Amino acid sequence: MNSTTVRARSGRRGPRGAVLGAAVVAALLTTAACQGGDDGAGATASPTGAAGTTAPAAPTTDPGTGGGPSAAPTSTATATGTGDSGETGGGNGTEYADCEAAGLGTHVALQDEPGETPRHFLLTVTNRSRTPCVLNEAPIVRLRAGNSAPIVETLGEPDDEPVVVEGGGKAYAGLYVFGDDEGGEAEYDRSDRFTATLVAGEGTELSGTLVFDLPDGLGTVSVDDAARVNGWAGTEGLAMRPITRL
Repeated sequence: MNSTTVRARSGRRGPRGAVLGAAVVAALLTTAACQGGDDGAGATASPTGAAGTTAPAAPTTDPGTGGGPSAAPTSTATATGTGDSGETGGGNGTEYADCEAAGLGTHVALQDEPGETPRHFLLTVTNRSRTPCVLNEAPIVRLRAGNSAPIVETLGEPDDEPVVVEGGGKAYAGLYVFGDDEGGEAEYDRSDRFTATLVAGEGTELSGTLVFDLPDGLGTVSVDDAARVNGWAGTEGLAMRPITRL
């Protein structure tokens, strides 16, 4: 009988329980839907996704190309040197410029003993600036004024190693002007000065002329085609040693 009562009560309360269950489920679904809408709004505002990773930034546009993603910036080295492998414009193989005639002082000294025929001279140039400069090979020497005067031949092959003249420093060249005139057969002229043109690093002549006035006591000296000049040197001995053998 108890069992019958229990079944009767279950039959009466079943529809009400179903209705209540349906209402609870509907309420839960409504709550879940609201929460889902809130989560969607939060995802839109947050820069991170559900896994906490940063969202990729939108590609930028390169204004130089007119469209498309811009590439990462790169650095470009700019060469600022003058000449090849650090050489100067003169191509002398050093970091210094060629000497200019206007920046050099000149001096000439007789190397022969008193009473001897003047033949051997030491040409000296002084760098009047504070910046080192370079002398190349041998000077282009003329024993008389004017470009029409013949050029003195170089004694042997001039040293192609450039001579760096420090600021205020000196460089030297040996000069032989007159050959053996025994017997009176040699033809010669007279000169009251020597002139010289500098050579640039690439072998061309530089503008400007060096003038070497004769030492005091010499008005003129005899000159002829036996004259020879030695290349620039950093010491007097190196400049004169080959010349004194003539």
